[in-house]
Amino acid sequence: MERLVKGILRFQEEVFPTRQPLFKSLADSQNPRALFITCADSRIVPDLIMQSAPGDLFICRNAGNIVPPYGEMNGGVSATIEYAVMALGIRNIIICGHSDCGAMRAALHPENLQSMPTIASWLKHAESARRVVKENYPHLGGEAMVDAVIEENVIAQLHHLGTHPSVAARVARGTLDLYGWVYRISTGRMLTYDSESGVFVTLSEKPLASATPRPRVRLAEPA
Repeated sequence: MERLVKGILRFQEEVFPTRQPLFKSLADSQNPRALFITCADSRIVPDLIMQSAPGDLFICRNAGNIVPPYGEMNGGVSATIEYAVMALGIRNIIICGHSDCGAMRAALHPENLQSMPTIASWLKHAESARRVVKENYPHLGGEAMVDAVIEENVIAQLHHLGTHPSVAARVARGTLDLYGWVYRISTGRMLTYDSESGVFVTLSEKPLASATPRPRVRLAEPA
């Protein structure tokens, strides 16, 4: 705790003064570039990984970077999504998983969660990812299986995201883009889900690979 407090004091004394104009501009409003939904894992530091500045990201964190389907759980994740889209006018949503995810390891073995019923209930939102891997990739084991469920979970949560009315409406008219990423802790690489090919590729290969369904609504041109 002492180290954390020293960090705050160093920020106040050394960092804040050098960026005071930025913080002053953010004091009364925000206009983030993206909603970033990621895991609560302490090793994932979005602003460090993306080299973003204060005000760039609207961040939602939870165990397993999960998005409950709309209506199943009116909690903080759903409220954050709705606020980001409706109030802030967010145009990009990123769901970012990561390697060595403890939540996904647990999701693979729900029978081991009897002493943690809250976690067991939460990870039911990743059940489709577990089933996809167990039933379609029986040849995988160990870390390869964990990596597979991490990727499938990102895809599953993208589908859940699309059940939220605020998201669905804007995706349908092409004013909101969705992205699915997986961060590799040991290498710093970021993988991105390419919906056209149905696989994850490196972000350097396809920087703007989108997981967004094609817009279904054509907006009328202004007269």
